[in-house]
Amino acid sequence: MPEPGEITSLLHRLRSGDRAAEDRLVEKAYPELHRIAEAHFRHERAGHLLQPTALVNEAWQKFVALDALELSDRVHFLSLCSRLMRQILVDHARRRATHERAVESMRIDDRLEADALDLDRALRRLAEAQPRAARVVELRYFGGLSTEEIAQCLDVSPATVKRDWLAARAWLYGQLYGDQA
Repeated sequence: MPEPGEITSLLHRLRSGDRAAEDRLVEKAYPELHRIAEAHFRHERAGHLLQPTALVNEAWQKFVALDALELSDRVHFLSLCSRLMRQILVDHARRRATHERAVESMRIDDRLEADALDLDRALRRLAEAQPRAARVVELRYFGGLSTEEIAQCLDVSPATVKRDWLAARAWLYGQLYGDQA
């Protein structure tokens, strides 16, 4: 586990142009990024083609390709990486669904894959109505961040995070399963 503030320090060095900080950052952050990737896979179908290590690598490639990087600390860095991982998984699900439709093959896994797409669509609608609540879902459900880490990232109280989480869960449940409830 990196020392407190070490990732933040490396982010600042990277932002100021220190390319050596990039190698050190990936070395120090990798265990946490892998933990986040594993959390994402707890919500994926069995037999997914991607694995946590591949997801971390793809997210890292997207991270280093970003311009105008303005991350203030470790929590913001992990939040961004979690969001990148989620987008990679959603893009993968879209490509797979498109491929499956193209070859007109239906398997039981297609429904599970559609659930990921349905969840992404519902989260996008939630983000339009309640942006902070949608961020809480992304950070907690997909990123595996604690209530306190989310509160720090969003600059709100832990109680606000808990309220947003409860409201978002109820809203998403209604969107995803309303006609089945």
